Amino acid sequence: MELLWLIFLFLTLQPMLRQRYLMLMRRYKIAQLQGRRQSRVITLVHRQETMRFFGFPLMRYIDIDDSEEVTRAIHTTDPGTPIDIVLHTPGGLVLAAVQIARAIQRHSGKVTVFVPHLAMSGGTLVALAADEIVMCPHAMLGPIDPQVGGFPAASLMKVKAEKPIAEIDDQTLILADVGAKATQQVARTTTELLRRQLGEERAAAVAETLTSGKWTHDYPIDADEARGLGLKVGVDMPEEVLELMQLYPQPMTTAPTVEYLPKPARRDAGRPN
Repeated sequence: MELLWLIFLFLTLQPMLRQRYLMLMRRYKIAQLQGRRQSRVITLVHRQETMRFFGFPLMRYIDIDDSEEVTRAIHTTDPGTPIDIVLHTPGGLVLAAVQIARAIQRHSGKVTVFVPHLAMSGGTLVALAADEIVMCPHAMLGPIDPQVGGFPAASLMKVKAEKPIAEIDDQTLILADVGAKATQQVARTTTELLRRQLGEERAAAVAETLTSGKWTHDYPIDADEARGLGLKVGVDMPEEVLELMQLYPQPMTTAPTVEYLPKPARRDAGRPN
């Protein structure tokens, strides 16, 4: 009976102990990266973390809580200290993303955004505010065209422009009106964020490309295409950033969906010259 209680206690505490271990290891990796780059490291990572016994994984996005935490961290950083932001997110609230982006631009030290895997939608908006974006070769940014009522704003405006007004229901007309306003607002904000790096004319052109709905909302923009747009993008990703991302695990199912062995040793290792 005592053994059963011990097993029950272990199963109850195991998720909390695992979370505590991951938190401590993240702080260690963050300190390691800060020490090497002499910067303030801030993470904004949206990955599911499973509480295996009592909890359930939830999808997370950029929200007001995130913007409060990130802007507070930026505000408490010494003005001349560089800031490194590790960013991994599918996007989120425009308001929250804009708050973070403007806080980044107001910081007088250099701000670098590291995108190891993806920073879509609102995440791209945050990245655009940085002095430099560093991406892995396989990492992706995305368009920042507004979505209204679950539909692309550009598509709603196209319906309004091409269909007789008498054949459009009131809800679609309202959504199209909101979509037009949202698109103008996001384009203006994007131009403001890029003006310092690209100048007024080029910044407005890039903002038009990213917000006009010429692509689907999940269109992937890799480092080469981002550079083609004129963005300052590098691909020299610090190993510590990739190691840090491993400490944000996806929830484990009965069988993992991706498996691989540790990096094999080179075949010629140890051979005499």
